[in-house]
Amino acid sequence: MPPDASADALITALNPRAIPRDLAIIYAWILVTLASIYLPVFNTSFLRVLFALPFILFIPGYLLIAALFPRSDDLDGIERVALSFGLSIAVVPLIGLALNYTPWGIRLDPIVASLLIFSAAMGLIAQYRRSAVPAGERFVVPFGEAAAAVRGEFFNKDASRLDRVLSIVLLASILVAVATTVYVIAVPKEGEKFTEFYILGSKGMAADYPTDFAAGTAQTVIIGVGNHEYRNVTYTVETLGLNQVFDETTNESAILSSTLLDRFTVTVPHNETVEQPYTFTLTDPAVNRVEFLLYENPPADSVTAAERINESYRDLHLWVRVRPTG
Repeated sequence: MPPDASADALITALNPRAIPRDLAIIYAWILVTLASIYLPVFNTSFLRVLFALPFILFIPGYLLIAALFPRSDDLDGIERVALSFGLSIAVVPLIGLALNYTPWGIRLDPIVASLLIFSAAMGLIAQYRRSAVPAGERFVVPFGEAAAAVRGEFFNKDASRLDRVLSIVLLASILVAVATTVYVIAVPKEGEKFTEFYILGSKGMAADYPTDFAAGTAQTVIIGVGNHEYRNVTYTVETLGLNQVFDETTNESAILSSTLLDRFTVTVPHNETVEQPYTFTLTDPAVNRVEFLLYENPPADSVTAAERINESYRDLHLWVRVRPTG
């Protein structure tokens, strides 16, 4: 492509009025999706799922296909739609995998930001490549032809009465299917009730846990609680420092001593996850295990450490080596 043509294509691509209609619709959908994720009221309604699913399962692949194949004869419509779903399913997990090795980790904000950056980049490339193709050869979604075809199919005055009745039945069936889909999204069936409980390293990844450190030094992890109980829940989190040994003759573990390190509560709305940094300090070199316990109704303080673990709703632990100071 001559330099002048490249410059003209770039100028055309950056002109807001020259944005192809299909890409403009995609950009508008992304903006509405961001609003449904972050604006109060909307982010707790079915709109969040309704707009976010295409943002994850279709839009990244569609924009990638648009960037790779700007000509109308590169792919037909069915191939573009099928590849858009397939590539989205491939690209989004790869973005999540890459995020896992960054300081931000796999969280809502980094995922949304990454998908937004990827979509914006692919959209701009698609605009540039289409503008560099002669107007008659550019891929264009035939919205007008599709609308005319629908009108001709469902509202054809020359059709027989039987054809019109069948068309009305088909149209009603489509409307019922769409309404049913919206209802299922808006009023989802109550599934299995459970709570996620996990700990991450200080960088937000499932790695680099503090397991070998000097006594009296502050150590930090991230505690995550995900509520899928179909109600708001106030959880109690306890952390214990244990001196636990294993008796090879009896093949059993025994807790020689335990210390309550901390106890705090966290309220988590349904279908949300709360992650918060947590810092603990161990001063006893005999402690070799840090226990993280999650309760909805914590037991009395008189309950032993072993019983507390058994009565907890969820429990996690870290094996540690506490080196004496001095």
